[in-house]
Amino acid sequence: MTKGLGLKLLAASTALALLAGCDRPLDFDLRGKLGSAADTSDAARNATAARPSPDNRGIISYPNYQVAVAERGDTLASLAARIGADPAELARYNGIQTGDSLRVGEIIALPNRVSEPSPATGAAATGPIQPPEVDITELAEGAIARAQPAPATQPATQPATATPPAAEAVTAQRGIEPIRHKVVRGETAYTVARLYNTSVRALAEWNGLDSSFSIREGQFLLIPTPLAEAPAALKAAAAQTEEVPKPGAGSPTPVPPSAVTPLPKDESRSASASAAAEPAATPDLGKTQTAAASQGKFAYPVRGKIIRDYAKGKNEGIDIAAPSGTPIGAAEAGTVAAITSDADQVPIIVVKHPDNLLTVYANVGNIAVKKGDSVSRGQKLATVRAGESAYLHFEVRKGFESVDPLPYLQ
Repeated sequence: MTKGLGLKLLAASTALALLAGCDRPLDFDLRGKLGSAADTSDAARNATAARPSPDNRGIISYPNYQVAVAERGDTLASLAARIGADPAELARYNGIQTGDSLRVGEIIALPNRVSEPSPATGAAATGPIQPPEVDITELAEGAIARAQPAPATQPATQPATATPPAAEAVTAQRGIEPIRHKVVRGETAYTVARLYNTSVRALAEWNGLDSSFSIREGQFLLIPTPLAEAPAALKAAAAQTEEVPKPGAGSPTPVPPSAVTPLPKDESRSASASAAAEPAATPDLGKTQTAAASQGKFAYPVRGKIIRDYAKGKNEGIDIAAPSGTPIGAAEAGTVAAITSDADQVPIIVVKHPDNLLTVYANVGNIAVKKGDSVSRGQKLATVRAGESAYLHFEVRKGFESVDPLPYLQ
């Protein structure tokens, strides 16, 4: 129960991300405006660099590993033949079969290095992508120049025999080497994105995921890298040195108090005294108190013994024991907002109700509805999924926050 429940909880939480906003792009990584929090979803989506371009074979090479990018119509076997790798070994390493079809842009990790990209294979330079360089010399010289006094005006001179810098034949491709994450059982694209503080959209673009953001156990994912802004930050830090006062210059001395000039009148004491003389009116608590949740708003989706209670942060809903195949009814009328699944392809249903309420049904099978359907109270959504422990995981959410379902059930 504990392991299976953990999978459902992760996937049930990520399903709610599909509901974040109706008239703007979906905030897939749940960084949108929750309550009064600042909306940083745009920054989250734009904070990552683009994935480097592969060579003509599809190879992206880093100092510590290489990956191959699938092309349209590729199978694992055809990709292996193109890059000169052993298809059976490639299949074992990535947890798939040699005949499996690959999506356009899908990342395949290489267990062993193949020949490095080069101009002959369509790359800009030979060898792996190098870390970005910061011109420390330029920054240091600029800081020293700003710290020194200005020289006397004199005609600018230039060495008679200036030697032009040697031109580089090829500029090496530069970029940050991303983390390579191997998917384990129970993970979803959403949980991986949140683990590394990136957006699931960027994760999908870097790894060629489908529109459902499906991932599989044993798959390798490249974690998107942040925009390379370190050189600009260092230049800004160096520029701040000109604002530091020179040694010996000192800072302005404040004017000492004088017996000739009276101190300004203290208005704060008189203001506080008048405020104390007129006590504030008693606040109307009825305007600020939150109305209690209506009792019995939802019907039980299945009838059975509650085998695990709600615990905020540990179990975001309740688990109701029921035989496999038991019909699961909608707790109240609403709209099917999402049907998603975890890495084991176990479906999860999310129904949206009035008053910003959501109900979540996990560990289900034989789904009888589809996304966008309007459902009535008690209408069959699915059945309890067969497994080692037959039960329904049921959640009630007020917006994105889980609440104890029991006060809502009758």
